[in-house]
Amino acid sequence: MNGGTRGLVQGMTRTSTRKAIRASVRGVVQGVGFRPFVYRLAHAHNLAGWVRNTSRCVEIEVEGEEWAIQRFLSALTSEAPPVASIEDVSLADSEPRGYGRFEIEESHSEEGEYQLVSPDIATCRACQEEVFSPADRRYRYPFTNCTNCGPRFTIIEDIPYDRAKTTMRCFTMCPDCRREYDDPLDRRFHAQPNACSRCGPSLELVDNAGSPIGCSDPMQEAAGLLVQGKIVAVKGLGGFLIACDATNSAVVQMLRQRKGRPSKPFAVMMASLEEVRRHCLVSLEEERLLSSPQSPIVLLRWIEGSSVCREVAPEVKYLGVMLPYTPLHHLLMREVGRPLVMTSGNLSEEPIAKDNDEALRRLGNIAEYFLMHNREIYAKYDDSVCVVEGGAARVVRRARGYAPYPIFLPFNARQVLACGAEEKNTFCLTKDQHAFVSQHIGDMENEETLEHYESAIELFKGLFRIEPEVIGYDLHPEYLSTKYAMELEARSQPGLKFVPVQHHHAHLASCLAENGVGESVIGVVFDGTGYGLDGNLWGGEFLVGDWAGFERVGHLEYVPMPGGTAAVKKPYRMALGYLHALGDGVGEGLSPQSLRGLPLLSQIEAQELSIIRRQLEQGLNCPLTSSAGRLFDAVSALAGVRGTIDYEAQAAVELEMAVPDDLGGLNTGGYPFRVARKGGGRTVEVGDLIAAVVADVKAGRGTPYIAADFHETIVRMIVQVCRDIAEERDIDAVALSGGVFQNRLLLRLTTEALHKEGFRVLTHRLVPCNDGGISLGQAVIAHFAVS
Repeated sequence: MNGGTRGLVQGMTRTSTRKAIRASVRGVVQGVGFRPFVYRLAHAHNLAGWVRNTSRCVEIEVEGEEWAIQRFLSALTSEAPPVASIEDVSLADSEPRGYGRFEIEESHSEEGEYQLVSPDIATCRACQEEVFSPADRRYRYPFTNCTNCGPRFTIIEDIPYDRAKTTMRCFTMCPDCRREYDDPLDRRFHAQPNACSRCGPSLELVDNAGSPIGCSDPMQEAAGLLVQGKIVAVKGLGGFLIACDATNSAVVQMLRQRKGRPSKPFAVMMASLEEVRRHCLVSLEEERLLSSPQSPIVLLRWIEGSSVCREVAPEVKYLGVMLPYTPLHHLLMREVGRPLVMTSGNLSEEPIAKDNDEALRRLGNIAEYFLMHNREIYAKYDDSVCVVEGGAARVVRRARGYAPYPIFLPFNARQVLACGAEEKNTFCLTKDQHAFVSQHIGDMENEETLEHYESAIELFKGLFRIEPEVIGYDLHPEYLSTKYAMELEARSQPGLKFVPVQHHHAHLASCLAENGVGESVIGVVFDGTGYGLDGNLWGGEFLVGDWAGFERVGHLEYVPMPGGTAAVKKPYRMALGYLHALGDGVGEGLSPQSLRGLPLLSQIEAQELSIIRRQLEQGLNCPLTSSAGRLFDAVSALAGVRGTIDYEAQAAVELEMAVPDDLGGLNTGGYPFRVARKGGGRTVEVGDLIAAVVADVKAGRGTPYIAADFHETIVRMIVQVCRDIAEERDIDAVALSGGVFQNRLLLRLTTEALHKEGFRVLTHRLVPCNDGGISLGQAVIAHFAVS
């Protein structure tokens, strides 16, 4: 509520004076039961007038006794529906018009105005009880919802949020549903997806050829198939999920083979918190997050004795768990009676399938059966992924339950489109104080993802009435998102401005924006790859900067990446790049004697090793990188943890997992490194570090100790460089960003160490620290570049 509202409320006293007030309420206040709430509130305080949706806000006019209006306005925010989010309440005095009662008026459309759109909301407790109550008319109905829960963003085509502008318009409500919909005192009043088994969407079970499976209860039949070890594609809120028995190692392996996903962890759905506790350690904060209206996948510590087979998440300590978030999922989980793998309905690196025909075509070689329905999905929507670290929930992948809810900016932004990065892509559109970061789009590696990206941009532009004046994009010329921006520029109208944004500056600005910090800070931006201003690949960066600009004041030393992207897929190549570049520190570079005793040698064929040597000696296809992610890869390969990968950052993930719990918080001393002053900046030289790792490996020192010492070294490295910069620049704040800080151990140890040094530490919570959050930073930088 704004200051003007508080002043009006506090200034009223209980008198018999009749008064009228006009209120405009902004935020997520449509599709969340806000108008019936206002209706009931007005009746409770004996007020007359009206409430209506507009394209911009919810408008209210009330008249009555001054003391009653005072109480009404106070309750408007303090007692709002649980899934409403009030951003602002503007008040103005009005003349009493002699209204005889309080009514809900028809929605009012306004040209060019926009309203915040609610994300999809997990099934509320009241709807769950109805679904499992044999006496209720919605018993076992898988599409039960009300104003407090159910689909929103995935079915909305335009605003104001009315049924005619959703994919539910083809379902005509039966008399019972219509009575609920029209009754302001019912929790289904104007619940746009309202339906029941007589008039709403229905389930169908088919095989992978599209032939219907004859059965009286598709849900029960699908559950039986899952118990028998079959793979079933299930249509959810934002697309298809592929399900199988998470306790059956053979079927999980079969799913991996068919999906082309050899080892990347799968998410698991469990029926209840009680079941989750049987498989994972769960803190109170994690329980709250699992049970929240967003209902994301939460990464939880996996416990010994869990019946979930290890093939679900090989070589990791954490299990991605979610609770059922639709009635369909609740019913299915109760029927199955065991944890289910629930992974995105796609082949690896493709977008999720959302339409029935599309799913049969794209997923027919993965799933044997399809549990589908006839409610169309308008916007594709993956599941969100979160962790609880440092006492805070942190988004790793932002989609269902979070997007398109905006990030609030501490300034009025131009209308900007930020195109995002290549991997884990999101885009961002800004207007006023809102930054609309899209749902997770995915890796921009194919035509299908590009089409999804372009259609999602058009949807956001339409919903929020944004016509971009500025386009921000990554410097990397080969990113599909950059090429999209270049195509826009080629056909753009005069006046549209285009702003290239350095990748790591965007990471820093993203962290600053979500924390509402506009001052200059030290930015520690550690990730895998980002196009640098010098044409090299950055990724181990120490910056000083703010929303408008930055200075690179330090970085990890450059080393060659033999084979370029091949070194990302094969970390042993990265290890050889370090050994070659830092040969003096290690001793003999890539000589047979220097490689003897290293586990990575057994993974490299003699011919490939010869080619890599020649590449490094002649500088052929060996781009230089300062990447911290690549340093993690190299140490992982040297230590024998992971020499080749099946998914992004696998080598670094498994290196983190190698650190035992009883060593993770110890001051192990770590490995040596040097910080050299070069050309006004700092270069962190890691030759001594690599030499010490090699010596430990050859001496047979245990991998857990090597992994622990390496993490401790990175923490000391960050603290030392930040301390030096702080003394020189008189800065006391450090922002941590980049995908390397998905490493929970590193984030925790770094934050604790910086706090001990007296630093104020800024981290990500609302958007991912990885490239999924970069579009927010691009948008902010682009805004200030043309201001």
